[in-house]
Amino acid sequence: MKEQSIPKEQGEKDFQKKFRCCIQAALDKKAEDLVVLEVAKFSSFTDYFIICHGHSTRQVKGIARHIEEKVGEAGFEPLGVEGYNEGKWILMDYNDIIVHIFQKPIRDFYDLERLWIEAPRIEIDKDNPFNSN
Repeated sequence: MKEQSIPKEQGEKDFQKKFRCCIQAALDKKAEDLVVLEVAKFSSFTDYFIICHGHSTRQVKGIARHIEEKVGEAGFEPLGVEGYNEGKWILMDYNDIIVHIFQKPIRDFYDLERLWIEAPRIEIDKDNPFNSN
């Protein structure tokens, strides 16, 4: 049986759809300091990290729930979700995108942005997240 592959154009459209859904859903729930790290050159397990934080367990869980709901409506399910019960650091694995949602003190402690300092950083403007700059 011949293996079918997704055409590159379709894969890119799916990625863009998933990427935008993750970011918009996080911003819908008032995620703070949302940044994207392009880790593909440094990682064998994903291409992008989306990192943000909330100010309480309730907000962190709300952000994660909303991302899962909106990205699910777009046709994508996470490969796994870790940390939801505790609500201090939730990791959502969407294969080529991993979403990290922290409480602020936990984000400051682990400082993923520093650990992945060589990865290109994409700042997201919460008022205009998808501008062409």
